[in-house]
Amino acid sequence: MPVAIITGASKGLGRSLAVALARRGWDLVLDARSGAVLREAVDEARKYGTRVEALSGDVTDAAHRAELVAAARGLGGLDLLVNNASALGAEPLVRLDALPVEGLRRALEVNVVAALGLVQEALPLLRETAGGAVVSVSSDASAEAYETWGGYGASKAALDQLSAVLAVEEPGLRVWAVDPGDMRTDLYRAAAPLDDDSDRPLPETVVPAFLRLLDERPDSGRYAAPSLLLGAR
Repeated sequence: MPVAIITGASKGLGRSLAVALARRGWDLVLDARSGAVLREAVDEARKYGTRVEALSGDVTDAAHRAELVAAARGLGGLDLLVNNASALGAEPLVRLDALPVEGLRRALEVNVVAALGLVQEALPLLRETAGGAVVSVSSDASAEAYETWGGYGASKAALDQLSAVLAVEEPGLRVWAVDPGDMRTDLYRAAAPLDDDSDRPLPETVVPAFLRLLDERPDSGRYAAPSLLLGAR
């Protein structure tokens, strides 16, 4: 069975993607900071009879990243790495003139540095797999200027660039940066708690865009989920 590592998998998009892959027979290594919430996601994924390894921890911890890759190795290899774990930098989001430097540093550490560290740890396994792939969850804030989204957007823009360069350096892999579009998630509520998010789509409605990438395997690059959904089966 194919094996995937998904970070930030306890809720939101990470959890929805994990369940969708489990439904397809994938074995999973799931990460989140909260062990209790992660166990709920694991229980849901295991309903489909796949093997699921759950490791709670912080992706900025090199030892934790090594444990995630070791768990994938124990399941037989690694076909897909999904860098989904994210930090906002401030909750709620604030203008740049009020953004704590430590908050920006945290966003960069989680969204960029840890993502690269996990890629580096996982590359030997990914290179051994025919059709190995890396998905980095991006944001429209990486390409557009939205008030208060500067720090988070800057970190996602950096992640986009790392993904683009990785694709050039690793032509044997597929490397996709994916902007999932608007979603109703805890991350968005933390970012903008006063906004009415009731009309935002739930994360599970975005998952078919990611599955389309896995099914059709287009060239490495940056993709927007709404465009992928237009042609998703």
